[in-house]
Amino acid sequence: MEMDEIRRIRIEKRDALQALGQAPYGGRFLGTEAIAAVLANFAEEKPALVAGRVMALRDHGKVFFGDLMDRTGRMQLFFKEAVLGEQWAAFKLIDIGDIIGVEGDLFTTKMGQQSLRVKKLTVLSKSMMTLPEKWHGLKDIDIRYRQRYVDMIANPEVRDVFIKRSRIVTFIRNFLDTRNFLEVETPMLQTQAGGARGRPFQSKHNAYDMDVFLRIAPELYLKRLLVGGLERVYEINRNFRNEGVSTRHNPEFTMLEMYQAYGDMQDMMDITETLVSSLAKEITGDYKVQYQGHTIDFTAPWKRVSFAGLVKDKFDIDPDDTAEAMLDKVKIKRPGNYKVAKLTKSAIMKIVEEVLDEDATMDPVFFTDYFTFLCPLAKTDPANAALSKRFEFFIAGMEVGNAYSELNDPEEQRTRLLEDLQDDTETGLRNIDEDFVRALDYGMPPAGGLGIGIDRLVMLLTDSASIRDVILFPLMKPQE
Repeated sequence: MEMDEIRRIRIEKRDALQALGQAPYGGRFLGTEAIAAVLANFAEEKPALVAGRVMALRDHGKVFFGDLMDRTGRMQLFFKEAVLGEQWAAFKLIDIGDIIGVEGDLFTTKMGQQSLRVKKLTVLSKSMMTLPEKWHGLKDIDIRYRQRYVDMIANPEVRDVFIKRSRIVTFIRNFLDTRNFLEVETPMLQTQAGGARGRPFQSKHNAYDMDVFLRIAPELYLKRLLVGGLERVYEINRNFRNEGVSTRHNPEFTMLEMYQAYGDMQDMMDITETLVSSLAKEITGDYKVQYQGHTIDFTAPWKRVSFAGLVKDKFDIDPDDTAEAMLDKVKIKRPGNYKVAKLTKSAIMKIVEEVLDEDATMDPVFFTDYFTFLCPLAKTDPANAALSKRFEFFIAGMEVGNAYSELNDPEEQRTRLLEDLQDDTETGLRNIDEDFVRALDYGMPPAGGLGIGIDRLVMLLTDSASIRDVILFPLMKPQE
């Protein structure tokens, strides 16, 4: 049956409901119990009041059976004309997909199915669209992402992913709150494209007649708060980068970013291990988690690997090599036609990191000893100025987090930011944030800073293959 014909029939049913005095789009309907709670406390002939979406209707001659689904589960309904009386006419106008409220008594069928014998029916929302065919689930990936509302109806496991996502964020907040971190909010609309490398989304503020940018990262604002005396701060923030889309990248994504005054990179490493491993246990019930057919062991302590040592072993690259020398060494070890928009050390390191990703392990690993030119906001190693006090941690081959011993020397910071701009292969839109440097002039305490990608963490803890599976409404190209 064509969609227009289906819609026409449903409109006729809607109008017929109205003629019967049954509002097809009801209002307040209180006093309901969750289906899961009703089934958990099931007792014969016990009264119950539930509401949800009709997921199935089965005609057995003089009676009908139906399935009702709410946010907690699904239960069987029993409809009989002798019981419903004058409401039978309204029931005959119900379709799969309609949202209804029902009141009745619990009983067990001859087949042993816990059910509700419906005595009273209230139509709460008449659906004008059919649900996916035969309830084998909505399979078309493009439609699933574009019409997440249908995806969640058709695939209950999708709802479970986003329920777990909410639990993950709540756990993180509680973890930090109990350690005396203060949750704050910093601007998403900024006058400079700063805080991290990346291509920004740019717009215009009409009242001030000035260019503005969606935030790439909140780092520089959070550090200002350390200067101001808020010694432990965090933000669960939305960041925006006008870059490519992949199974690991979405232009709009969520990060946890936190700073602890008088701490350093090691403190952030300790927090990371404790937070992520305890989160895995809380969400999945175990430190060993299944992800895409592999087992990830979140048990602390995690492995530590020197990035500088790895690059030296794999490519014979040293941090003081020129960009040309680095590229030559990459070609020797990994022959290929490598094209870079601008020959810089950072550009070569992107190629190197892509090669290293091929050898990534499933279990969490900390990479330390990053080259200083890659870390303009981190302190250098006192024993070797070419290396920074920074780590990144990877799980299942994905970068999930990044941490520094934060640079708090204003003069060195200005110098490092200037050097970073010269090495910027991303946009050409970034400038030095002079107000941030001025804030450092007032004195920022030594601190450790940590960023964790919430979306990727949710992927790992819900066995989701793509970042789009854990973002409710991922950005999609407009349909033609």
